[in-house]
Amino acid sequence: MALTHNFLLFCSLFPFFVIPSLSKTSFRPKALVLPVSKDASSLQYVTLMNQRTPLVPVKLTLDLGGQFQWVDCEEGYVSSSYKPVRCTSAQCALARSKSCVNECYSSPRPGCNNNTCSVLPDNTVTSTATSGDVGQDAVSIQSTDGSNPGRVASVNKLIFACSETRFLEGLANGVKGMAGFGRTKISLPSQFSAAFSLDRKFAICLTSSASNAKGVVFFGDGPYVLLPGIDASKLLIYTPLILNPVSTASAYFEGEPSSDYFIGVKSIKINGKAVPLNTSLLSIDRIQGTGGTKISTVNPYTVMETTIYKAVIATFVKELALVPRVASVAPFGPCFNSTNIGSTRVGPPVPQIDLVLQSSKVSWTIFGANSMVQVKSDVMCLGFVDGGLNPRTSIVIGGYQLENNLLQFDIATSRLGFSSSLLFRQTTCANFNFTSNNV
Repeated sequence: MALTHNFLLFCSLFPFFVIPSLSKTSFRPKALVLPVSKDASSLQYVTLMNQRTPLVPVKLTLDLGGQFQWVDCEEGYVSSSYKPVRCTSAQCALARSKSCVNECYSSPRPGCNNNTCSVLPDNTVTSTATSGDVGQDAVSIQSTDGSNPGRVASVNKLIFACSETRFLEGLANGVKGMAGFGRTKISLPSQFSAAFSLDRKFAICLTSSASNAKGVVFFGDGPYVLLPGIDASKLLIYTPLILNPVSTASAYFEGEPSSDYFIGVKSIKINGKAVPLNTSLLSIDRIQGTGGTKISTVNPYTVMETTIYKAVIATFVKELALVPRVASVAPFGPCFNSTNIGSTRVGPPVPQIDLVLQSSKVSWTIFGANSMVQVKSDVMCLGFVDGGLNPRTSIVIGGYQLENNLLQFDIATSRLGFSSSLLFRQTTCANFNFTSNNV
């Protein structure tokens, strides 16, 4: 017990030390790359990873704040390289496991092994959690020089959690689990960084379902090159990432920091005019973990606390007074007749929305391409959603507002780099060249 206690203390003091026994290939890639696409039906962002022995392509819903990767092990998980993570092991401590499984009464298989540590995977789409064994297995992923994918890199003992098939409810068709990118020691970015000694950074660049094209995820530092030869890493503006000291996941992690990524929105402007807000809602309550602004790839649209939402739409509607309103289309509020709304390089010419960050000179600007949703041939709606009174988080920046914006999450320095719309630069997140050049 003393040894386990000392190890847990060491983990808490040095949260990003190299993960034990995370075997890898001998070559060291500069960075890694994954494709990501938007499922038109569920509006989820889905990536594809090769896992197991022999390798099998596994579709996963990308969960930016997810604590780790979890997959369905109940139906058809066959792998000669799968290993359960034993209780009191170093890997078990990294997974923050608080329980040990000794109730598997069938033949051992992935997801059912005794003397195995257990965690609670979160299905953040349906806001549910279940118990799941922790295991390790082989994963392969392509390297990149920032411009093209190159040779394959392998991790032989990636830590993940198993779930039951029923827990897939609510996920996109064909998806077998979720890829967690959150602020934990066993999220995918943390494990890849540790395995290959990469910079503790990753970047996401999401596309819309309308484009029917692949966006991209980078693990490691830039360049992040998009056709026609634009290094998007040079376009970034930076703002601090804020640690929420209270977990926003299941009660299982009560008393632990949130794995979500929060930023410090100080105010909101529309067409340069300040939106009247209760600014106390924009700060995180350090005791309760409520309030603040987080970024999510699971929420399809930005969600705002009711009073913030009402103030934003009132100001937006006033600034767009010359465009006729039409009946609302769920889940949105204000909708407009788009017949006479034109188009620009950055979408419909509607009032721009600025999320003002650490100073008046640093703003995340949302243009029409990321604010207006075409719901019918002649109807556009403001793509924000009312989150009700007293939500856990005051503003959740959703996937639609992230599309065609490059976001770099620098874990080492705890800062976010954001490009605002890449459409201004005459490129998109669909413009990474996935043709291999064998770097």
